[in-house]
Amino acid sequence: MTTLDLTQPTPTIAASATEAVRRSRTIEREVRGIATSDGAGVKLTRVLTQNLQRRLDPFLMLDAFGTDSRDDYIGGFPAHPHRGFETITYMLAGRMRHRDSAGNEGLLENGGAQWMVAGSGVIHSEMPEQEDGRMEGFQLWLNLPASDKMAAPWYRDLPAAAIPTVKLESGGTLRVLAGRSHGVDGAVARPVTEPVYLDVALPAGSTFSQALPLGHNAFVYVYRGEVTVGDGEAASVLEPQRMGVLSNDAQADGVIVRANADARFLVIAGKPLNEPIVQYGPFVMNSQQQIFEALNDFRDGRFGGSEGAAAK
Repeated sequence: MTTLDLTQPTPTIAASATEAVRRSRTIEREVRGIATSDGAGVKLTRVLTQNLQRRLDPFLMLDAFGTDSRDDYIGGFPAHPHRGFETITYMLAGRMRHRDSAGNEGLLENGGAQWMVAGSGVIHSEMPEQEDGRMEGFQLWLNLPASDKMAAPWYRDLPAAAIPTVKLESGGTLRVLAGRSHGVDGAVARPVTEPVYLDVALPAGSTFSQALPLGHNAFVYVYRGEVTVGDGEAASVLEPQRMGVLSNDAQADGVIVRANADARFLVIAGKPLNEPIVQYGPFVMNSQQQIFEALNDFRDGRFGGSEGAAAK
């Protein structure tokens, strides 16, 4: 895997196309995250919880974390297993070291991300490499189709410079982690679920439009400022630390977001799998029997291995 110089500024490119949206999706439901902790006491907000997994299929979970207090994150996430899904960790600020049972290791830094497919099973850890300062970011869980749940695990580092950053005509910026936006392909493309993962920064008064495929489930999560989602009388205000589940209106071809103040937000969408979801902690499969098998395989040391080399 190519190593990029993170001491250099992330290159910004001009949008090569606009996203024409004739009719915007609207907010069907507003969600306030639940304060919780995970790993060795890391404090976070669980935004997408299990009760939304069917509605936001193929997404299983979204955690947001952000603090200036070392005590909220210093314990990190010691070694723990996963099977049956993908994890996408996006770091806005801070440093986390990834190690896993397939022999992969990487350092997640400001503006970077890591994409890991747990597949048939992997044990990994994510530990802070800082003693103080701010740590902020997100972890998203993306389900795997039944046909891929037992595929070999893989892992990919995405340094900040590997994530396309687009200058918008509105004066804002767009980072394309996955999917396609404004004529720019994201850092990662995944088959079957076809995820779109965008991080958008807008100055007050400006507007962002994103075309979305019909049938994709989608949501917006605001982590700075305040925005209005939708157009006309159906538009709704979304305050910071709120997720707006977007309607699946067959007449809507995308989403329009206007910044009421300087704002940053995520736009995430994916093609639903429409398959059974059975979750037991860090294992997400299609049946209870498969969960029993995952527990047995983990207990017997059959997670991870040399077949899980880093993805190219």
